[in-house]
Amino acid sequence: MSELRHVVVIGGGLSGLSAAHRLIELRPGLNVSLLEAGPRLGGVLQSERRDGFLIERSADTFITNVPWGIDLCRRLGLEDQLLGTDPERRKAYVVAHGRLEPVPEGFVLMMPSKMWPMVTTPILSVAGKLRMMGEFFIPPRAGKEDESLQSFTVRRFGQEVFERLVQPLIGGIYTADPTKLSMQATMPRFLEMEREYGSIIRGAQRKKSTGDLSDGKSSGARYGMFVAPRDGMESIIAALAQKLPPGSIRLNTKVERLVRSGDRGWRIQTGELTSPLECDAVIVALPAPKGAAILQTVDGELAGLLERIPYAGASILVSAYKRSQIRHSLDGFGFVCPFIEKRRILATSFSSVKFSGRAPADSVLLRTFVGGPMQPEMAEMSDSGLKGIVAEELKDLMGIDGPPLWSEVVRWRGAMPQYHVGHVDLVAQIRTRVAPIEGMELCGNAYDGVGVPVCIHGGEQAAERILQGKSANSATGSTVSRWGDSRFDPLAGTG
Repeated sequence: MSELRHVVVIGGGLSGLSAAHRLIELRPGLNVSLLEAGPRLGGVLQSERRDGFLIERSADTFITNVPWGIDLCRRLGLEDQLLGTDPERRKAYVVAHGRLEPVPEGFVLMMPSKMWPMVTTPILSVAGKLRMMGEFFIPPRAGKEDESLQSFTVRRFGQEVFERLVQPLIGGIYTADPTKLSMQATMPRFLEMEREYGSIIRGAQRKKSTGDLSDGKSSGARYGMFVAPRDGMESIIAALAQKLPPGSIRLNTKVERLVRSGDRGWRIQTGELTSPLECDAVIVALPAPKGAAILQTVDGELAGLLERIPYAGASILVSAYKRSQIRHSLDGFGFVCPFIEKRRILATSFSSVKFSGRAPADSVLLRTFVGGPMQPEMAEMSDSGLKGIVAEELKDLMGIDGPPLWSEVVRWRGAMPQYHVGHVDLVAQIRTRVAPIEGMELCGNAYDGVGVPVCIHGGEQAAERILQGKSANSATGSTVSRWGDSRFDPLAGTG
């Protein structure tokens, strides 16, 4: 589209900012406007320094097994500020029978790469261990229909491995109901391993022998692949905003109506502008329900498809303690709570253990996750109620003595798209509807992945398609090796 003069990006989260930045990067003279309904940029990414602590209110890291996050940081001049996780503490704990037990060494999400730690772990019963080892002999499923995380895991490893390990480790990453969470949309690599090797255990052994896996000393997630900016995730947002031309960002500007203007252009009506904004192309970088609301006048069927993507919320209690208050050794990155344990929290991340510079030397910063689709009633509790529950749980599980130095409740209501069974097919239908609409693209975490690199990639792809005049149908979406990249996962990373 060589005649492009003005492109509007609707939505100032990471995806929208990445799209706007890529437009300017590839076409420096282009007039780009970014409209954000709220008073700040960045969406859920929020960082704050307070009394020597660095607080992250959502994602606190991102994975590097895909290049898009690292590449953007390099282009923004942030690469030398990226920190790796502490190599001496790359493990996680899981609550088992009321105690914190280390996730077996070499067990990554649902892939046991070392057998002896699985044999000796107190997390599983003898029957559960025997059923897990029987996975080697379970034939692969015929057909390629989508199935839930629960269905896949129970079919291959048995109910106990699902309840005690896989549900808290993977279900926690997506803050999702594991009976509905799509394997195709979230963990396609394990489906590929089943088809290629006939067994996840066999596939793990083959990959380990060829060097495709790490040394197997980590547990829970591939922690050596995660990094974070020294000054917090919001530094990426600030760097992106600084690269955009002065005056291109309009905060507190909510789009109310999007309609065609003539044969090829667009007219955008907002509550703040006295006259509609005219442009040649538009990128909608909003959560699916908000995108549906403004696309009703463009394509009602497309809006209906977007409305079919469900969302869930969760709360995070950020709390600071003196190290002397905590009896636990803190020799890992945190712990997860299986639903079967009937705890009132989902997980706790030892934030200042994962990365340096997150707390003063004699203090510890914790992030505890509460709620989600399996405990929705927790979202309705008062701040004081949540703080009391979390304090009781941490005292019981970590041996914390006394109140925190301070604590803060962060609520994310309806912020997390749910990748239910059939999500991949639903996104394909959405792309089919978008394909013939000239000069319009969609991006955001509702479609191809929730992690920071995937959001960056989606925004940049949308910008490139706008500039090249390609239809959305020409892009098949991000083919991502999803091993635990997330926006809210307390142990593995982003979101």
